[in-house]
Amino acid sequence: MRSTKAVLAVALAAAILGTLFVSLVAANDNSTDPYILKSEAREEMISLVNEAKDFFLAEGKDKALRVLSDPRGKFTRGDLYVYATDANGTNLAHPYIHEDPHTYTTDTNGTNLTTTGWYAPDINGVSMFRIFMNLQKRGGGFLYTVTSNPAHSNATELKLNYMLKSDENLYLSSGRYLPGKSPIFSNESRKDLVTFVESAKEFALNHTKEEALKAFDDPNGKFVRGELYISAYDFNGTRLAHPYLPETINKNVLNDTDPNGVSDVVDRLYLASNYGSGLTYYIWPNPANSNAWELKLAYTTKVNDEWFLSSGIYMPSA
Repeated sequence: MRSTKAVLAVALAAAILGTLFVSLVAANDNSTDPYILKSEAREEMISLVNEAKDFFLAEGKDKALRVLSDPRGKFTRGDLYVYATDANGTNLAHPYIHEDPHTYTTDTNGTNLTTTGWYAPDINGVSMFRIFMNLQKRGGGFLYTVTSNPAHSNATELKLNYMLKSDENLYLSSGRYLPGKSPIFSNESRKDLVTFVESAKEFALNHTKEEALKAFDDPNGKFVRGELYISAYDFNGTRLAHPYLPETINKNVLNDTDPNGVSDVVDRLYLASNYGSGLTYYIWPNPANSNAWELKLAYTTKVNDEWFLSSGIYMPSA
């Protein structure tokens, strides 16, 4: 009887801890992390984009584009402003940039990829144009860009952007810079990340799926190195492996977002299914730092048509 009670007590404690962790991931209004935008600032950004969409519908495209291009217009409020792009990411209206800052190439699938400009691979190798295209298919949402901030002597900063579809060939966006330090990851750390994930893929391809998932789930195994660990998902968004969140295994997490509303699982699934691999950003608790919220650069790779793997590195503390 005592042993049964002890087992139940341990199980209950584990369930409570798991619930607390998941709740912690979902709650962000009280966070002081510099990369997490306060809810009121985020809502202001969303509201401004929605106002611009209503203006387009009421006044027509030509007039609306002229207003968006005016730095003194109603949709420019200091460092918060709305700009418009077409389905290819081409600049249609911007209060401070009046030319198209994009250069396009075409990959083997006929998909337009930028080699310079806003959606080119950034300083950390992240192609935000690919995430932009993913948001188009979803009708809008949030994404991060790492870009120069003209208000801070063009310092490299992280920016949270909100994009909304206005019509079939017009998308409205706005964004806010986040006050954390410059999000720059070293070439060596990025190379090590890719090598780590690709070695996990190689392991998965040379073992049964069950053997691989068991290895990835083991918090004391070869695929857990402090903050560096492997998580696995199928292409429906079900989490298959995670050494620090065992209670979420076999749960669909496709609708989960980070504290800024970025759909990190959707973004990684899109990269794996459409490009085979890729890099992206999101904010996540760091298990090597008391689960503090930190910016994470994630690398994702497709194992096969059934599932994909991901891991990430956090912003260095110094």
